[in-house]
Amino acid sequence: MGRMFGTDGVRGIAGSELDISLAMKIGLAATQTVREATGNKTPKFLIGKDTRRSSDMLEAAVAAGICEAGGDAVVLGVVPTPAVAYLTKELGFDAGVMISASHNPFEYNGIKLFGADGCKLMDSEEDEIEKIIREGKEKGFTGGDIGTVKRDDDAVECYIKHIMSASEGLSGLKIALDCANGSASRTAAKLFSGLGAKYELFNSDPNGVNINDGVGSTHIGFLKQVMRSGKYDIGFAFDGDADRCIAVDERGEEIDGDAEMAVLALAMKEQGKLINNGFVATVMSNIGLHRFAEQNRIELGISAVGDRYALEMMKEQGKVLGGEQSGHIICLEHMTTGDGQLTAVLFADRMKKTGKKASELAGVMKKYPQAMKNIKADAEMKERYKKSEDLKRVISELEKKLGDGRILVRPSGTEPLIRVMAEGIDMKTVDEVVDECVKEIERHLKKQL
Repeated sequence: MGRMFGTDGVRGIAGSELDISLAMKIGLAATQTVREATGNKTPKFLIGKDTRRSSDMLEAAVAAGICEAGGDAVVLGVVPTPAVAYLTKELGFDAGVMISASHNPFEYNGIKLFGADGCKLMDSEEDEIEKIIREGKEKGFTGGDIGTVKRDDDAVECYIKHIMSASEGLSGLKIALDCANGSASRTAAKLFSGLGAKYELFNSDPNGVNINDGVGSTHIGFLKQVMRSGKYDIGFAFDGDADRCIAVDERGEEIDGDAEMAVLALAMKEQGKLINNGFVATVMSNIGLHRFAEQNRIELGISAVGDRYALEMMKEQGKVLGGEQSGHIICLEHMTTGDGQLTAVLFADRMKKTGKKASELAGVMKKYPQAMKNIKADAEMKERYKKSEDLKRVISELEKKLGDGRILVRPSGTEPLIRVMAEGIDMKTVDEVVDECVKEIERHLKKQL
């Protein structure tokens, strides 16, 4: 049996892999570990959720587990993941819970946990919760020791005001916002109207099943079409829980997380805010970001995939900016976790202050041609891949074809996939190498059956 917690919480198909029984046990075990760590007999938990149909039932199950373990729960309703992170720390809660499967299709859901500091739990803390569940050592209470559940519909305003404080105003900018029919549907209008921007919302009518459905940061084609109308200066696409942001410039061209970090890093360096003259990206980041850092004499740290691992390295190296190509950007001056709407505000603020077009700002980083394909793989297949020395040799030989490029093969921590990525100077060669690599991996894995 694999680890219950992946790179971003517990995730699976709601009602089967992630059912109410498991959700309740997570609430119970998490409350138990907080009580033991803090000595607080009645730990306080803050709970948020995205717009999936299953989020209501999982919210109720987690809250029930917290109460049975003697904790109190305050539910926020639909909010972005970073709102839970920020409000957990700002309002003095012992822990936070977000019910969301982020960018995944609506049938999936997940449970993300935050500590009192507003940061995602470390592996060791998740392991302790998982151990309690696997060993069946959850402890419930009765009578007056059972906790309570309350609702707070106003706390999200505190989060919105905090994000607004990152900019002096965005008046004059025309902005398109793709809310992915997710959490940003609740907050984006108030945020960008409050900053004085001329904005238009797209995909902001969630119905429980349309979250991420062909829209948002993982389906950027929709926003590209919107931007090619010529009506907007910049477009931002969020994912289901609004912790990611991918931008699209005035020409309809994508600006991914790597380019966003490059723009923000230069802005922070200019303002004297790029602490230790560097930032952190992950192994998935484009070679172009490495070249950007070299050219601008900025130190680039490389972490494992996952914004939580980027954050760990940021803390280790004393850096305040980091994130992922996927648009998870962490700016510790303002937030303890990835925040799509904060990224959008900071990028738009840079446009406002410099008077430059989005394409001009993003042009500071030249992106190398990159291609990625997925191989369907269960946990057993992922393990076989990791242990295959033959495959490593084959991939190393294929990589030589790319010249100043590379191949990255990574078993997904959140989905039943092995991701194969290649990048280099020539797109045709990159495509050929990815296809060859996929065929070799599939052939080797089948041979081992």
